Amino acid sequence: MLKLSPCAEMLFTELNFLDRIDAFEKMGFSAFEFWGWRNKDIEGILRKIEKNKMRISSMCIDPMVGIVDSKNKDEFLKSAEETIPVAKKIGISILIVTTGNQLNNISREEQHNNIVACLKAVSPLVEKEKITIVLEPLNILVDHKGYYLSTSAEGFQIIREVASKNIRLLFDIYHQQITEGNLIQNITQNLDLIGHFHSADVPGRYEFGTGELNYRNIIHRIKDSGFNGYIGLEFRPLKSTEEALKSVKKILRGVCE
Repeated sequence: MLKLSPCAEMLFTELNFLDRIDAFEKMGFSAFEFWGWRNKDIEGILRKIEKNKMRISSMCIDPMVGIVDSKNKDEFLKSAEETIPVAKKIGISILIVTTGNQLNNISREEQHNNIVACLKAVSPLVEKEKITIVLEPLNILVDHKGYYLSTSAEGFQIIREVASKNIRLLFDIYHQQITEGNLIQNITQNLDLIGHFHSADVPGRYEFGTGELNYRNIIHRIKDSGFNGYIGLEFRPLKSTEEALKSVKKILRGVCE
């Protein structure tokens, strides 16, 4: 069964961070996710997930380093080495990586190759530690102007070139609808290369049912294709967070936990 993973950075923001975990559990979620760890109370998070019997589906390698630049490879590896022990302490097996913004002084081909080299360099470490890194394309039309990696096609090509079972793509349905559409085909034809999903409706990055995406159909197809990981809920609620999450769970009733 697919599992939903609300993002604690964007939901219940009126509460302090640790209280958001209680709020997710009260609504029946078995997992949640967040972004960076360096500004978090890791011991407090550990106590909350043990108390609530919850899992954390993912977090980011922190600090995020621009891996389009070969000069940053050592810094990227250091960041991964510092993040992995924290992830293991709180039971996280998926770490999110972004490419950084494109560089104007070198070709896209070279930047592509630098990304592949950085991910290849970190792959022995994550394979040893049984951690999966997921690389995230972002849209450059609305939210992340200047970011290097926008298309899933190039993202999948990078994953194939790295050729590690522990390096996968984070397919953000919101970002890829803005960038390219053709969601179901792009997902189902490359599902073996996807390690995690993020989701929000388009336009606005609001909860499901507010825009143009048929999320019940999309996620049903993901489930039918054999994916059994997490669907991260990374949206800005138009309603209260509780109402927005209830509406999402209603749309996905019988499809996701």
